[in-house]
Amino acid sequence: MSAVSPSALGLWAERGAARLVGVGVDAVDVPRFRRILGRRPGFAARYFTETERADAGRSVDPTESLAARFAAKEAVMKALGTGLGAFAMTDVEVRRAPGTGATRNAPSIVLHGGAAALADAHGAGPFHLSLTHTAEVAIAFVVAERSSSCAPS
Repeated sequence: MSAVSPSALGLWAERGAARLVGVGVDAVDVPRFRRILGRRPGFAARYFTETERADAGRSVDPTESLAARFAAKEAVMKALGTGLGAFAMTDVEVRRAPGTGATRNAPSIVLHGGAAALADAHGAGPFHLSLTHTAEVAIAFVVAERSSSCAPS
């Protein structure tokens, strides 16, 4: 195994950091989220798009699926350096890739309205999303790259 020189490593880090807008991670307690959904019937409609609710409805446990999507929405906010209230939660939509093969059901982020405007102002896009959940916790990890139109040359 060859060693990487400190100058090469520094150059790589500099170029890599120039392509990165931010990262965000969030975790949602699934049992608590289940209680919120049960107590507040309008919560899902207020925080999730119709497409997200329909997709979650096809899951073995729709609550786990919605909890993961909620975590993704908050992780996007963190990747953009903002918090709750910067845009509507439905402005961040989690979609699943159609088709067959390795990318079938891969999650992705689609931004609308205020979230899209904020991402544009930060020069952010594309977004990379990873989701995982159990009966107890749902976790989302988001990486926001600098958009190609804003990338340094």
